[in-house]
Amino acid sequence: MFLAMNRFTVPLENAADFEELWLSRDSRLHEMEGFVEFHMLKGPEEAGRILYASHTFWQSEAHFTAWTRSPQFREAHARAGTGPTLHDGHPRFEGFRAIQRIAADAA
Repeated sequence: MFLAMNRFTVPLENAADFEELWLSRDSRLHEMEGFVEFHMLKGPEEAGRILYASHTFWQSEAHFTAWTRSPQFREAHARAGTGPTLHDGHPRFEGFRAIQRIAADAA
């Protein structure tokens, strides 16, 4: 399992637009081999900013890498940078390989 995460720091006044952008986009993730699931998480508000994190789970790091090189990735990100900047700086990417899994459905 591989987790690809981007963290965004969003000024409070941009939060509604940032959420709408993410909730209305066509990610194309479901078309990719090895895609497991996606989560957009809203974190704490501090000093007039809200922390968001997008988490994409993949069967392997190789599947994630294939996504980043795919036409689907280019299409899903085609509008990036064309509208107003809703977050501070660049998203912070972090990638993690699973070393243990404990799940409620494990028997």
